[in-house]
Amino acid sequence: MTFHKQRITVLGSTGSIGVSTLDVIARHPERFEVFALSAAKQVDVMLAQCAQFKPQYAVMVSEPHARELAEKIKANGLTTQVLSTPGDLEMIAAHEQVDAVMAAIVGAAGLPPCMAAAHAGKRLLLANKEALVVGGDVFMQAVRTGGAQLLPIDSEHSAIFQSLPEDATSWPQRVEKIILTASGGPFRTRDPATLRHVTPDEACAHPNWVMGRKISVDSATMMNKALEVIEAKYLFGMTPEQIEVVIHPQSIIHSMVQYRDTSVVAQLGTPDMRVPIAYGLAWPDRISSGAQALDFRALATMTFEVPNDERFPGLPLAWDVLKAPVGSTAVLNAANEVAVAAFLNKKIRFDHIHRVNQATLEAVAVSAIATIEDLLALDAQARRVADHIAQHLES
Repeated sequence: MTFHKQRITVLGSTGSIGVSTLDVIARHPERFEVFALSAAKQVDVMLAQCAQFKPQYAVMVSEPHARELAEKIKANGLTTQVLSTPGDLEMIAAHEQVDAVMAAIVGAAGLPPCMAAAHAGKRLLLANKEALVVGGDVFMQAVRTGGAQLLPIDSEHSAIFQSLPEDATSWPQRVEKIILTASGGPFRTRDPATLRHVTPDEACAHPNWVMGRKISVDSATMMNKALEVIEAKYLFGMTPEQIEVVIHPQSIIHSMVQYRDTSVVAQLGTPDMRVPIAYGLAWPDRISSGAQALDFRALATMTFEVPNDERFPGLPLAWDVLKAPVGSTAVLNAANEVAVAAFLNKKIRFDHIHRVNQATLEAVAVSAIATIEDLLALDAQARRVADHIAQHLES
């Protein structure tokens, strides 16, 4: 069968999602080709990706790293053009030759290129939680007005998308609630009183998934699930009361939809991000992802637990900010990024992450939000406040 080759831009190509995306793309050269890649600092990884996929553009956020990459590109006889000026991420996301954009930049930095892709009407494969957590209604309006096609890549949201009826207009009449599953991370059974002694390496040792350090810490605090609750609200148009979280340590059921008749439809699979990535790239088709198939004969018992608010105090903040003024979700996200970075740099304790998040929400007054500029200004303000709080915490 002959396919129209999709030209793909991968934002955050050297991270875990980006690497997995390129792995899937490499398995299907008849269907996909790489148009552009972006990264922050990993020059040698980006060089290897440029050598393999020969993109037209490679964007390095850091100018010194861009210069280093450009020198190595030239020395290796490659033709990829290296960019690093402001606006280049937006350019490669919205370029007229691009069919789809994998948005895998971690943090609020991924919002502007996601907005550019939305305005340009691209197929937007969203692995960046913050585009929705920070962007909210402003981002969703850009998706609608630009005619973009938004496909979730987070394993949980992809599972929900796969379990919902194809006709989105029927969701309000047919769906009772959506249930996001969580692994519980490395501290699922740990005594909450001992969490103050957690090290960054312990927090990043996820039992099931291979992820970057920031996302791994979010999983350990379950702030990743709080952000996913917010994301689910905007992706699927559910009320906060229609979103539930349950701990499923085996990470086999990736999420579920409960219908009005109490039937539950779930998506199952091995914990491998190439599965939702392949689904997003080929949708509505199904293609080989490279992931190992489930062997039900060897499958361990599947168990479920209610999250412990004492162990994971950040999780309830999701419902709090969804009921607060618009923009509160952006404040929570900004505070958490600052707090996690401070923890990874050993400037605050693990249990201080929640204290920074909560104190920042209490300290930042949210006014009317109408544009991306309003959101980015609020994000910057929240970061300043969170940084100040993190520097002045008392034990």
